[in-house]
Amino acid sequence: MSDLTHFNEAGDAHMVDVGDKSITHRVAVAEGLISMQPKTFAMVAAGTHKKGDVLGIARVAGIMATKRTADLVPLCHPIGLTRVAVEFELDEAASAIKCLCTTETRGQTGVEMEALTGVQIALLTIYDMCKAVDRAMVMTAVQLNEKSGGKSSDYVRGVQ
Repeated sequence: MSDLTHFNEAGDAHMVDVGDKSITHRVAVAEGLISMQPKTFAMVAAGTHKKGDVLGIARVAGIMATKRTADLVPLCHPIGLTRVAVEFELDEAASAIKCLCTTETRGQTGVEMEALTGVQIALLTIYDMCKAVDRAMVMTAVQLNEKSGGKSSDYVRGVQ
């Protein structure tokens, strides 16, 4: 269990002590994808869904979720976010929407969990708003793309 920081020597779960860590600028970028039927995609892309601006609402939901990550993930530290950006890339050919969430802080622990939570909730919000017309939507490929800052080395997906 020694490689897993959320477990003590006895194997019990605990919150990691970050009190002695340096305060640094920390950034994380996560992404995820939601695929849907072409008619659902067209409705979302055109902004003609009867519930309103699906992507605008999903963006706000993703931002709000980043701020509540510590309430959702039991051993996550509550942190002060200095910036959150939720963006969407529309792929008409695939009838899919990619969500990208960037989180930043100046603190003693990273913001990866906040970025991943933002993506998940933004995608879930799209699903919620569109489920009346398309229950076959699929959320996939939620992943951390990059992180920087802190004691551990920077990470960029695909770069060793």
